[in-house]
Amino acid sequence: MFLEQLKRKLNTQQITFIGEETAFRSAVLIPIIQIEGEWHILFEVRSFTLRKQPGDISFPGGRVEDSDASPLEAALRETHEELGIHPNTIKVIGELSPLITSPSFVIYPYVATIDNQVIQPSYNKEEVEEIFTIPIKWLLNYEPYSHLVKIKIIPPSDFPYEKIINGRDYQWRTREMEEWFYDYEQYTIWGLTARILKHFVEILKNK
Repeated sequence: MFLEQLKRKLNTQQITFIGEETAFRSAVLIPIIQIEGEWHILFEVRSFTLRKQPGDISFPGGRVEDSDASPLEAALRETHEELGIHPNTIKVIGELSPLITSPSFVIYPYVATIDNQVIQPSYNKEEVEEIFTIPIKWLLNYEPYSHLVKIKIIPPSDFPYEKIINGRDYQWRTREMEEWFYDYEQYTIWGLTARILKHFVEILKNK
């Protein structure tokens, strides 16, 4: 009886990873548009007046709110709020694997096509400085470069060292993370946007 109940619960489990329920969840849209017969990816330059990451390049998207029925709904809502593009005009093609940066932060990326005719120049200037596109053909032939960033764990002052072996002398492992960079004209794409972009381009390259 117990094993049957356990099997049923495991088979109906919906979470993607342990900690997803309490993690900061974000969703982004990778917008594909056609310009003069060639497919491009659309990017945003974040407003220089924003408190967090001003001037960085990103995909449209943002936090998954409690009112959102799903991460996809959040990505569509944020795209509407930032670019003025109504969800009814967006054709979702599929989703990528979630980007889990830590047990407390996850991004759900979706790929969709947008009609070039519905992109309005009157995007939300409080959030978006400008928009631009990069031809997918260019991305398929470009080799991004990377730099290693070391991440050091620093426990807070009230950490219970007395509970672990070696206490304050415990050897925390320093982790290294690759930061990828794409240079296109005057723009540099890096950070989480570059990691999602790289994953998407690799999918396109696979035959």
